[in-house]
Amino acid sequence: MHDVLDLCDLVPDEAEERAHSGFEIGGMLDEACAAAKAKDFPTLREIKRRLEASARSPNWSYDEPDDAEVILANIPNLPPLTAKTGADLAAAIHGAWLGRCVGNTMGKPVEGLRRDEVRIYLEAVGQWPQTGYLPLMNELPAGVSHLHESAPFSTAGNFTEAPRDDDIDWTILALALAEGYGPVLTTADIAREWLDRLPFTQTFTAERAAYRNLIYGLQPPQTASIDNPYREWIGALIRADMFGYLNPGNTARAAREAVVDARLSHLGNGIYGEMWAAALVAAALATESAHTALVRALAVTPLRSRLAESQRALLDMHRSGATADAALEWVDRALGHYNWVHTINNAALISIGLLWGSDFKSSVALTISGGRDTDSNGATVGSVYGALNGLQAIPADLVVGTHVRVRSAVRGFDRALIAELADRTLALTHVRERR
Repeated sequence: MHDVLDLCDLVPDEAEERAHSGFEIGGMLDEACAAAKAKDFPTLREIKRRLEASARSPNWSYDEPDDAEVILANIPNLPPLTAKTGADLAAAIHGAWLGRCVGNTMGKPVEGLRRDEVRIYLEAVGQWPQTGYLPLMNELPAGVSHLHESAPFSTAGNFTEAPRDDDIDWTILALALAEGYGPVLTTADIAREWLDRLPFTQTFTAERAAYRNLIYGLQPPQTASIDNPYREWIGALIRADMFGYLNPGNTARAAREAVVDARLSHLGNGIYGEMWAAALVAAALATESAHTALVRALAVTPLRSRLAESQRALLDMHRSGATADAALEWVDRALGHYNWVHTINNAALISIGLLWGSDFKSSVALTISGGRDTDSNGATVGSVYGALNGLQAIPADLVVGTHVRVRSAVRGFDRALIAELADRTLALTHVRERR
């Protein structure tokens, strides 16, 4: 757990973020880790000051703006794809909601494990490749030091409703925002509703840093930039799906609305991740081809960003006939330096599941097999797969008896019917169509 109130976490995490974003910081990452281990707060404060004064290398080859207005101005005005309609759209949105909840639960117990650790655990429980919810082992196999803290209530037989998770809470909260504010939703509206509807302790990393900054009286974009080394992590990407659900086929509008949300807590590739995921879901509601949806999502992603570069590489690998294992190995090799909850490496795992998977289970399982943020990634793959293929694509054995209702920390939504959430989302898309 990264504590946004503790310099022992904030300073090493800031050093890591800058080291991976082209800043010239010398040996400050090692210094910060040593000072944190010793709980040497004066030294940590001095390193923090030096990090804030550091500059990006003149040899940095990427163009990654942080300013939301610049990002918005550069989203291409793509013509909308022809979206699914009628019963097909209803089935796709219901499938997306259900797929998100199911995929999240499939990945939840092994969240934070490395790729090799995931394989060891899955082989030990007789699910390699994974075919459903993971059982809980009383004694972990050699090579796996821990499971996620949620494992006692997110493993097979230990839940009767979709377990609460921040990945689902954010989608539910976005539905409440859409119902309350419509398409004129602002970042200030989002900030106000965060404070009112969601407990501080149910937020993590960048969202918790932004929440803390709001309590301190800061406003965007400072909420995303002040003492927030998690600004390019996956938190904004996992908040994206609703903006796709509300804009079937309209990837440009989905991306623009995602920016309004992401700028509260993220910068750079953190914002781009939410744009990419929102466009991906929006495109999935207008096609049955994962490749087409991914190409369309890439089109709204800043061209010279690290996120766009990695997504292009994966599309090229798939086009050239590379295997899924080769793609997973490429993520470990080329993107392995990023934190396990960074946007770039996890977006890559999402794409691998969608490109190389053959059905719902194999797509979600392939993504989870890559390790890292397995519950978030499983949720996004499940959502996109449901949007692409409809409700009938979600296996009944993963739904009956467990995924009819969902637990939530969002005020007023605990134990909501997943079908009702889908119906309310569909009603909003119809309202927008009439505008």
